[in-house]
Order: sequence, then C-alpha cells, then structure tokens
Amino acid sequence: MHPADRNLPQLLGDARRWFDEALLATLEEAGASPVSPTQLGLFCVLDEDGTTVSELARRMGVTRQTAHQAVHGLVDLGLLEQAPDPASARRRLIRRTPEGQRAHQRAGLILERLEETLAERIGQNAVASLRAALEATWGPAPTLGPGAGPP
Repeated sequence: MHPADRNLPQLLGDARRWFDEALLATLEEAGASPVSPTQLGLFCVLDEDGTTVSELARRMGVTRQTAHQAVHGLVDLGLLEQAPDPASARRRLIRRTPEGQRAHQRAGLILERLEETLAERIGQNAVASLRAALEATWGPAPTLGPGAGPP
C-alpha cells in the first residue's frame, strides 16, 4: 500500500503508536516497571475515583477478559488496586495506588515533552491544528447506509 492510500484511521493509529512507543521506551529507560500497550491504555481511561472492569473494557474497546488481565498485571506491579464499589456490593472499582498515581503523573509529563518534540518536528501550528481537529465535537458516529460502500 502506498502511503498516500492510507486512510485516516490508519494514520491516527500510527500516531497513537508513536506516542505509546515513545512513552513506554522513556518509562523503561527511567527504570519503571515494564507495562504492555494494553495496560498503558487501561491506565489512560481510568477515572480518578475508580472504574469497573466492565467500563474499562468498554472504553478501551476490548473484551472484559482482556481488561481483567491488564488490571491484574497492574495490580501485581502495585500500580492499581481493587476496592468495593459503594454503589453496589457486587462490583469492585479499579483505582490507582499512590505509586500508580505517581506513575500516571510521570507519564503525563513525558507526554507533554513528546508533544513538544512533535511540534519541533512538524511545527507548532500543525500540532495546534491537529489538537483543534481532535478536540472538536464530531457528533455521533454516522450510519451511512447500504449505498455508501463501493459500487
């Protein structure tokens, strides 16, 4: 496939991987416990007060089993903990431990530096335009109907 033939979702995926790979490599160089891209994604969608595994799976677009495995790996590393959900005796909330909160803050600083690096490479205006486009309200995902596909 020629680079010009790549669609926007592919390009957005590559951009996400650029950030993820740089973040993981920087954390590893700093001596942080190694985490998988799935664990990294889970950490990013976690609410401050905690989130259920089912909700984490929905936000990440993965199965509940995959989210559960990622949670257990991060619990084993001491970055997450499980706590009773005050709203339901049957559910447990996943939340950051104090060490997990420190790791989350470190990751945020690294991502800021990566964004600055990107601005140096492609220009501050390009990064600002990209941010504005991604922060814009796109509305609900459309259903284009049966006639929208190729002839």
